[in-house]
Amino acid sequence: MARLHLVRHGETTSNVMRRLDTALPGADLTDFGVRQGVRFALEHQPEEPVVLVSSAARRARQTAEMISSVWGVQPDVADGIHEVQVGELEDRTDDDAHGVFKDIVDRWHRGELEARIPGGESLAMVYQRYLPVIDDLAGRHLIGDNQRDVYVVSHGAAIRLIAARLAGVDPTFAASTHLKNTGSIELEYVDGLWVCRRWGAETGPFGTTVDEPLVTDPMG
Repeated sequence: MARLHLVRHGETTSNVMRRLDTALPGADLTDFGVRQGVRFALEHQPEEPVVLVSSAARRARQTAEMISSVWGVQPDVADGIHEVQVGELEDRTDDDAHGVFKDIVDRWHRGELEARIPGGESLAMVYQRYLPVIDDLAGRHLIGDNQRDVYVVSHGAAIRLIAARLAGVDPTFAASTHLKNTGSIELEYVDGLWVCRRWGAETGPFGTTVDEPLVTDPMG
């Protein structure tokens, strides 16, 4: 059965600087991030034709281009699957800004969809733009005849929130389980329901890992 692979982009200069970088087009990959994209492609070489899509962010497009260079698959760019927008926290590196972002993401994992980053997005707003893209990709490539795996190169915070919503993953697991650069989450669409098969290095089923959601790195 074909799978949806949500892949976090490679390392960026902003990741290294711990800079909240969410506005488009965003930072470039570092040299190491470029190598991560190539390594991902080599380690996940598909046996059948696949679909490769990235967000419009520069780092996601560059990661998809590195994967494409190995797989020989032309990547597409999809609007709506970029990172959570942090608004007034954009470009900040200080602990206070990261604390505000972490607090909001914690609240999202607890189900507070309307909690909003100052000047930025609520989780409801992220769902509104992101989920229709996934629905479209699933309808065209994961259902019916001629199924093929779909690789979506996107962003750490958004990927974790979207995967948890799609597959009903326990929020404490989703909140506390980091997704490294070029880490991925694999989901299957089975009888009208999404099932999460793998989250980074962890394989399902995914139970509660801590008593309360604990976001140590909301970007990943």
